[in-house]
Amino acid sequence: MMSAKTILITGVSSGFGLALAKEALLAGHRVIGTVRSPEALQDFRALDPDRALGYLLDVTDTDRIAGVVVEAERAAGPVDVLVNNAGYGHEGILEESPLAEMRRQFEVNVFGAVAMIKALLPGMRERRRGHIINITSMGGFITLPGISYYCGSKFALEGISETLSKELAPFNIHVTAVAPGSFRTDWAGRSMSRTPGTIPDYDALFDPIRHARQAKSGHQQGDPVKAAQAMLTLMASPAPPVHLLLGSDALDLVRQKIAALSEEITQWEEVTLSTGG
Repeated sequence: MMSAKTILITGVSSGFGLALAKEALLAGHRVIGTVRSPEALQDFRALDPDRALGYLLDVTDTDRIAGVVVEAERAAGPVDVLVNNAGYGHEGILEESPLAEMRRQFEVNVFGAVAMIKALLPGMRERRRGHIINITSMGGFITLPGISYYCGSKFALEGISETLSKELAPFNIHVTAVAPGSFRTDWAGRSMSRTPGTIPDYDALFDPIRHARQAKSGHQQGDPVKAAQAMLTLMASPAPPVHLLLGSDALDLVRQKIAALSEEITQWEEVTLSTGG
């Protein structure tokens, strides 16, 4: 069992964020949680009046982040672990989806996460310890038609996480990208932003995927509580991984992707090597 830590989790009103906050509190940790509504703030603080410190924050409001971090660390002490959990999914064929939807997807899933990291890094670097956990997705490795903006944002966060892990290794600060598969959260339900279809050419391809996702919502194999427990195990490790998949579907699909990529690289190796001087 690890010693008590101060953990800052963005987006604790539902899904992975709420499950992780509850499990962390049960394990004796202090949890700083961010939410976007006064009602969610009240609910979160009620989990544990002494060790659940809630703050109103939309991670896209980057001008507010530094102030919230200062206030939180003044109240709770230095943050040991940052969990960038706030995020959402966008569904829509690329040709049909406005660029504004892509900008919003990246503002929350990528820029918001990086802004949180930048606010906490100076303190972690000065203390020469810390752990940054970015919740990505198996959609940061594999893709499906109709979620290009979402996958793009998660691919970006995977790349940023891996690069950052190398930059911070000299300071004993760990970075882990946690990539869940399908879990029983609101991701495919009320949290999903959807662009209506307008081009019939795509219906045969995308309609079955869209309907299957909606039918499966709330019945996925993955248990958010078990995911939270896995993340607590991750936090307790003295040598955490840079990438951690959660769920058997994520494991199977990512392994298939790696095998297919390896096969494609081999198939085109002659062309790849033909470019030398």
